[in-house]
Amino acid sequence: MSKDRKELNRREFIRKGAQLAAGAAVLGAGIVDGSVPRDKQIPLTDAIPTRTFGKTGVELPALAMGGSGIVKIWGSTLSHEDNVALIRYAYKKGVRYFDTAGNYMESEPIMGEGLKGIRDKVYLATKVETTDPSQVRRAVEASLKKLQTDYLDCIQIHGTPGIEQMSVKQAMAIHAELVKLRDEGITRFVGMTAHHYFDKAYELISTGGFDQCMLAYGYFRKGMIRILDHRMLELREMCLTKAHELDMGILSMKVMGWVLGRQAKRFVPEFDPKGLRQLPAAAIRWVRHDSRIHLLCIGMSDKSDVDRNVLALTHPPALTSADRAVLASFAVKAYQHPDFKS
Repeated sequence: MSKDRKELNRREFIRKGAQLAAGAAVLGAGIVDGSVPRDKQIPLTDAIPTRTFGKTGVELPALAMGGSGIVKIWGSTLSHEDNVALIRYAYKKGVRYFDTAGNYMESEPIMGEGLKGIRDKVYLATKVETTDPSQVRRAVEASLKKLQTDYLDCIQIHGTPGIEQMSVKQAMAIHAELVKLRDEGITRFVGMTAHHYFDKAYELISTGGFDQCMLAYGYFRKGMIRILDHRMLELREMCLTKAHELDMGILSMKVMGWVLGRQAKRFVPEFDPKGLRQLPAAAIRWVRHDSRIHLLCIGMSDKSDVDRNVLALTHPPALTSADRAVLASFAVKAYQHPDFKS
């Protein structure tokens, strides 16, 4: 019997045993031990430049798909079926990292369905939002069920709700529960995310206990819903420097922060239409220019988003003077919008 067949039989046996013990074919009754496949290999294409994702050692394309882009209340206009197809389309175009969260409404079920049959060919990450260590396992069980998988490539402590609402000590108590799940083979890696509150993020990164981190990092100085002040910008730089020193996998989120993407015209209605079309790609290349960033996690809401973002990483492959000019020209006007005035 081949090694692959033995591994398949092993995992199928584990699944069936768990289902019988629970009395129903669901993962919600308890997490299955040792589900991470051995020697997992993620097939790559030449469509998107790749980087080794820090100390995880996993080689991945630079473009990651954020699960917020397929959520209806956050702007998705696609049906459930079309969103499932969008996940498959992103895979077809070379995307291999898929990020979601327990509180992203319909995102986890859509990703679970979209990745059916190719689950072991991608890097799948989700997040836990609970501030109660006793609820971590239950939260992960719920995510596994929605994602239709028996393991995760990474479980992250969500920034908010999550780290923002906790002390560093409380966050490390959540971390301890995630480490248990890693030791049980339920996840390959443990991570954390942060939109702002980079003071706490820096302390967490400095523990050396995380495999990866995802930080709000884009040209426009915005976290989730607020402009970052000078102190937070310096603390974010400290986070990036320390994470790089520790060889953590580093993702950038909020690459466009809504402002440099689809909603750009709302913030600067009079901006040159050609410049508006150039903004998303310029924002991508600006972040990509920082060699400490391994992956850019971007919410994508339709196939054209996928196509444009893939193209932005290759044509041209590097940040240009025109990119810098359009970003600066737009930002100086956008910062005057009432939403961003302090």
